[in-house]
Amino acid sequence: MQPKEKGLQKLTESEMKVNALFDQKQITKQDFDALNELEKPIFLKIVNERINTYKGKKKDALLLQIESITDQNTKNEIWEINHNQITWAISTLMQDFGRMPSKREIADKTELSRQTVHKHLQEYRDSPLYQQQIEWFKFMSAKVLAKVFKFAVNGDIRAARLYFDVVGSLSQQEAGSTLIKRQNNYIQINSMVLSQDNIKSLKPEQVLQIEAILKAALPQPV
Repeated sequence: MQPKEKGLQKLTESEMKVNALFDQKQITKQDFDALNELEKPIFLKIVNERINTYKGKKKDALLLQIESITDQNTKNEIWEINHNQITWAISTLMQDFGRMPSKREIADKTELSRQTVHKHLQEYRDSPLYQQQIEWFKFMSAKVLAKVFKFAVNGDIRAARLYFDVVGSLSQQEAGSTLIKRQNNYIQINSMVLSQDNIKSLKPEQVLQIEAILKAALPQPV
């Protein structure tokens, strides 16, 4: 019985030692390294529980307290969670109110602090994680454009216009490519300008002629 009681006493001492760390303004790597193999799991369990339950300024204070011992993977996960929450909140609030929400409204909706929301909105464009997401969207753009093309050759004039807009934009990026140019509100092919108003003014048979030309000229989707 005596070894068991001794073990319980050690656990109590370990918990007290770990709890004492959270009374510090900042927990350093040296503080964490000083914990033994029994104390480290206790510390990490408390940190994870608090990250998952703390909200607003209380969570900000915790993250600042453990910043020096937080690895980059954990920081990336926190950034992605915040980004997804803020994006969801903006989308939801815009649908509810019909306007762009304030930072206070976003903070209330996400249960993040206003400081965290402000910092994220100010800095997210420079984040490597955001740049990575943009690259993912670019990677998927070919598949989306193929879907737009499919609608275009099936007679969807809006899809055809969007297709030419995108292809024209891509053409401008290629050296020496001047055949199709993307403009703000019309398509220009050499000297011919085709605007949305022009398309609306065409007779149905003329629209069908354009459709037939597109189907004949453009490659068919596989």
